[in-house]
Amino acid sequence: MQIHELKVAKRKMRKRIGRGGKTGTTAGRGSNGQKSRSGASVDPLFEGGRSTLLERMKKVRGFKSIHAKKHTVTLAALERVLSDGDVVTRALLIKKRLVSKKALLEGVKILATGALSKKLSLGADVLASEGAKRAFTA
Repeated sequence: MQIHELKVAKRKMRKRIGRGGKTGTTAGRGSNGQKSRSGASVDPLFEGGRSTLLERMKKVRGFKSIHAKKHTVTLAALERVLSDGDVVTRALLIKKRLVSKKALLEGVKILATGALSKKLSLGADVLASEGAKRAFTA
C-alpha cells in the first residue's frame, strides 16, 4: 500500500439530545446584545450607526464612463513621424509608436494641434476632429 492510497475513515456524527452538546448556554449566539435576543433581525447593511458604504458612495459625486477614452494623436506628431503618401491607420500608428497597443481596442482620434504639410490620408478605423479633417483635405 502506498501513501496516496490511504483513506481517512469517516467519523460518525454523535446524536445530541436537548440542550446538550455543542450549543450550550448561549446556543452559539454569543453573550448579550441585539443579535443574541429571540426574534432579532438586524438589517445586513446596518453598520452600527456610522455611514454605510452606500451612503458614503452617494457623497462621492461625479460620473465615470465605462467606455475607455480614445487615444489622441496630434497633427504635429504625424508630421514628425510619417512620410508623404502614408495612410493613417491604427496599425501604422502602433508600428510608429505614436500610440500603445491598447489603441487597437480603444480607438484613436487625431486632433488639429500643429500643422500638416505632407500628403496623408485617413484610414477608416481612425477618427479625426473637424480641424484635423480640414487639414487632411487641404
